[in-house]
Amino acid sequence: MQSKKTKGKKKGIVTTQNHLLISEIKQDVVVLKDGTLRAVLMVSSINFALKNEDEQTAIISSYVSFLNSLDHPLQVVVQSRKLQIQPYIDKLIEQEKNQTNDLLKVQTADYRSFVSELVKLGEIMNKQFYVIVPYDPLSNKSKTFWGRLKEVLNPTRAISLKDERFLSRKNDLDSRLRLVESGLTSIGLTVVRLNTQSLIELYYSTYNTDIALTQELAPIEELRVEAA
Repeated sequence: MQSKKTKGKKKGIVTTQNHLLISEIKQDVVVLKDGTLRAVLMVSSINFALKNEDEQTAIISSYVSFLNSLDHPLQVVVQSRKLQIQPYIDKLIEQEKNQTNDLLKVQTADYRSFVSELVKLGEIMNKQFYVIVPYDPLSNKSKTFWGRLKEVLNPTRAISLKDERFLSRKNDLDSRLRLVESGLTSIGLTVVRLNTQSLIELYYSTYNTDIALTQELAPIEELRVEAA
């Protein structure tokens, strides 16, 4: 049986989760503690320097048109991470062990050594591009001022949104997201929306850069998340 003093100490424990702005991640949406929502798009890149002058002009024109069509903010995030080559090296080691041809076995070993040294010496980085689309009731111009104000004045700083309110805001976010996807696609970019599992992995690797390479996150069905 725990004493009152022990219970008091347990309640006073501050976890990392208390410092995060994220309340929960569900249905491919990030819910912040202030009740606003975020959707994240992974976007490909364009080698602008390899385009001819006409193509560059067309890309710039499309991008300007896309920006002018927005009536809400966007956040563009570029993440540079050291290339995780170990899974590929492990695969080469396995192929080397199973190789019956002596010459191919030696060539596989040489190639594996070359790739390992190249990554170590060159510090090869992998870049990922993300576009974060927010939804805030105050920025929803499809509703009247009083309608937006009434929604904001409701207690949105709860740990989770009520299902009805969440679905309503998610629908507005999805509509906004489709326009953003269409605009980015028109520039020639490939766009993929991150699902719930991908979002969890993204934030896990962002906040745990050191251990994310060695400790992979379990599938969402196996995760047990305790409320703060």
